[in-house]
Amino acid sequence: MLNIVLMGPPGAGKGTHAMWMAKDYAIPHISTGDMFREAMASGSELGNQIKDIINSGGLVSDDLTCALVKERLSRKDCENGYLLDGFPRTPAQAEALKTFGKEINREVNLVINIGAPDELLIQRIAGRRVCPKCGASFNVNTMKPKVEGICDVCGAELIQRKDDNEESFKVRLTNYYKSTAPLMEFYKNEGVLNDFDGSIEATDLKKVITDCLEAHK
Repeated sequence: MLNIVLMGPPGAGKGTHAMWMAKDYAIPHISTGDMFREAMASGSELGNQIKDIINSGGLVSDDLTCALVKERLSRKDCENGYLLDGFPRTPAQAEALKTFGKEINREVNLVINIGAPDELLIQRIAGRRVCPKCGASFNVNTMKPKVEGICDVCGAELIQRKDDNEESFKVRLTNYYKSTAPLMEFYKNEGVLNDFDGSIEATDLKKVITDCLEAHK
């Protein structure tokens, strides 16, 4: 069983590698953003609480976020593993995941952390284009779509996020390192942290990640 937490700064290639991992190992790719949107659309009590908070401009508490993640990981499609992306973001959330993961037999057993030099991350982000419909990611320099400006997956028109510029990204990157450094230390102490070099070719990175996954199956 591969119960995976995927980590890495924006531009490191998480989205690209999450797609093939989920497909090749038949496990759901679960992002917090998708979970929030699904919960709000469901009309459930928890979803309505989250919807009210987000619509009022507030931040969803750890308690509500953890409850949402626990509910999602409890589903049948996660019984053979999962790929969790965007959660946990803090050691407190990681502790909570460890606790309820044991309760539902979904405890994290592998953390994949993809890193890359800041200069490369900035270059990638500036060239990144994303699909607003399906979430697929492309790059005008390194991973162009088959048809310029059009998503290969669903055919929607690609966009550039407003914060995908050098100035905004540097702020995001600083905040990322500040918030995730303690989290990486937590998982290092748990003995499940595996670091990978996101600056190498995607095919080469896929190979070394696959070796890691196969060793943990």
